[in-house]
Amino acid sequence: MRLFISRPLPEAVLARARASFDVTLREATTPLGRDEMLAALRDYDAVLPTLRDNFSAEIFAEAGDMRAGVLANFGVGYNHIDVAAAKAHGIAVSNTPGAVTDATADTAMTLILMTARRAGEGERLVRAGKWEGWHPTQMLGLHVTGKTLGVIGMGRIGQAIAHRCHYGFGMEVVFCNRSPKDLDLPARQLGSIEELCAVADIVVVATPGGVETTHLIGAEAFRAMQRHALFINIARGEVVDEAALIAALGAGELAGAGLDVYEFEPQVPEALLAMENVVLLPHLGTATLQARTEMGMLAVENLETFARDGRLVTPV
Repeated sequence: MRLFISRPLPEAVLARARASFDVTLREATTPLGRDEMLAALRDYDAVLPTLRDNFSAEIFAEAGDMRAGVLANFGVGYNHIDVAAAKAHGIAVSNTPGAVTDATADTAMTLILMTARRAGEGERLVRAGKWEGWHPTQMLGLHVTGKTLGVIGMGRIGQAIAHRCHYGFGMEVVFCNRSPKDLDLPARQLGSIEELCAVADIVVVATPGGVETTHLIGAEAFRAMQRHALFINIARGEVVDEAALIAALGAGELAGAGLDVYEFEPQVPEALLAMENVVLLPHLGTATLQARTEMGMLAVENLETFARDGRLVTPV
């Protein structure tokens, strides 16, 4: 089988892929363009795409006679692939759940602590040569131990974040989820996002992306937040109405935000760049060699299983 891989991957993943398939590796790190997506669908038996390789319904329709039978997405999120359109054209789709859980939860903790303790602001102060020395009221932040964590989206990643916050920092956990959840830690499920935002000191978004969750978090949620509270997003940028977040931060409706993703990524609004109380990361959610290798290995395993018997390990 001919396999097209849309971006460079860890060497161990490429070695496994090359042992099983006739691999064409695209060396660019940018998303696939229209013509590249059409060629991948027409000329290869399998495609291994990733974030921002936008395989839309229009792309599948335009491709016409397609050779590809499977898209093995590198990543748990697959909102850049129109799965219904893919299946309508006889193309199976898989993703890589589980492999991303711990690394993404760790990134959430990084953002929580950096935002609460004003770490980004403090580092900029030191690097700019403006730090004048310690004093008792210097850069006072939020003490996270014992606070209330609100998790929006209690899937694998949401639960991993809740575990870290409850057992590591003694936080009370409340959450909002589309369906009831029985958890292996003390937590209260609340009826709405606004109800959660009203009681949480730290709000973390951990939902999937896609049409159903676009602008799930908007002005009403931010108005409900406590003025000392922090907002953290490690999900997908479009889940949050970015303009509403900027307005809420400007109005002091919340104390700060920690963001790893953006609505129009990689563009980051100048208003956010100018805010000292906002921590901004370049989508580092799963950026460890171990996590990215595990993701790639699961993607290749899906391809191998599909080639062998038409089955996927983690279908979507």
